[in-house]
Amino acid sequence: MNELLELAVTVASEGAKLAARRRTEPVTVAATKSSPVDVVTAVDREVEALIRDRIAAARPDDGFLGEESDAAGGSSGLTWVVDPIDGTVNFLYGVPLYAVSVAVVEGGTDPATWTPLAGCVVNVAAGEVFAAARGEGATLNGEPISVSAPADLATSLLITGFGYDPAVRAEQGAVAARLLPQARDLRRTGSCAIDLCWIAAGRADAYWERGVHVWDFAAGLLIAAEAGAAVEVGEGGSGELLVVATAPTIRAEFAAALARATSATS
Repeated sequence: MNELLELAVTVASEGAKLAARRRTEPVTVAATKSSPVDVVTAVDREVEALIRDRIAAARPDDGFLGEESDAAGGSSGLTWVVDPIDGTVNFLYGVPLYAVSVAVVEGGTDPATWTPLAGCVVNVAAGEVFAAARGEGATLNGEPISVSAPADLATSLLITGFGYDPAVRAEQGAVAARLLPQARDLRRTGSCAIDLCWIAAGRADAYWERGVHVWDFAAGLLIAAEAGAAVEVGEGGSGELLVVATAPTIRAEFAAALARATSATS
């Protein structure tokens, strides 16, 4: 486990250094995916290629699942799940909230059945390295971190994200609008991986997002769970995933509030 975590931290940190270096140069859109606002830069592809090469050299029998390149199976039963730049729009605009996310899981590529073993999220602009190994706790720059313990939803800081499809985004905004009056306040960073690490570090109390992909949350969700968060990956409607991570003290209250807000918006 320690060897897997060490490799995750090493390759994520190397990818982060490359992303930071490239951000000092002009950054342009290389392609779009699900919509005109769902962008990919050449740096996304370059960082993923670097990480993929490093992992293949160290562990040639493992599988690989990344956002920007074709998946590959392996014979070891382990798969590396990689988002080379989570928060690409932030990266494009120079907003200092984007991350390199690297996780290794056992049991395939379905989060309903896999077991996360180790993960690292590097908040590139902040120079923060979040990491966790299963059963070993979570750290920020090598120091242990843990989730918050708010008394109730009313004194909790929420954090969420929105998708690229305009209709889905409108529904997500409506849900957020229903939850906001019940909480202390709400934040949006533009990076699922950073959001989950902020839950882990107690910088926010409850996170939810519909429509995320496995590479967005594979590392961050493990880090949040190892920091003591209550985490869940469920069905968000229309085949999309819904990811939730909360401080345990408000798990039931937030789940009920989210269910009411979602039902009222449907």
